[in-house]
Amino acid sequence: MTIKRTRNEAQGSRKLFASAASTGALAAAALGGALVTAAVLSAGFARSTISADTFRQLDLFGEVFEQVYENYVEKPEDAKLVKGAIDGMLSELDPHSSYMTAEDFTRMQEQTRGSFAGLGIQVVMDNEGPDQGFVKVIAPIDDTPAQKAGIQPQDLITEIDGAEVFGMTIDEAIEKL
Repeated sequence: MTIKRTRNEAQGSRKLFASAASTGALAAAALGGALVTAAVLSAGFARSTISADTFRQLDLFGEVFEQVYENYVEKPEDAKLVKGAIDGMLSELDPHSSYMTAEDFTRMQEQTRGSFAGLGIQVVMDNEGPDQGFVKVIAPIDDTPAQKAGIQPQDLITEIDGAEVFGMTIDEAIEKL
């Protein structure tokens, strides 16, 4: 694991990629909109609490999902589109909101108990600012290998076993740690 404490070095290694993924993200957002519509209606919320414009926008998401599903070069995976839609929607709220599967929830519980990958650190994926795309240490836990190694709050983890962290999800980084 490589820890960097200088932001300029971390920023210099970033690369931006443009691809057909934007179409997939749009499709994911569309499916997410359709799922939100279904969830809101099935939860028994009164239709009057959500504006008609919101439902028109959710219908648009559904239409885009259908077009991508029927016309994209390769058949997209529904689960990936759904996860992408949910992640995209929640990323608009704040940097700390996220959807957790049962596996994600178990992993989060391990982190907060201090058994995170046996290292003893609490981390987040920094999604804003100059450290965007890197794993940031929230805190080392007392009497753990991380604390003994001198890891400090706000340290950035930029590499894990020679693999660059930029571009990984937090889950991928945690698995490698």
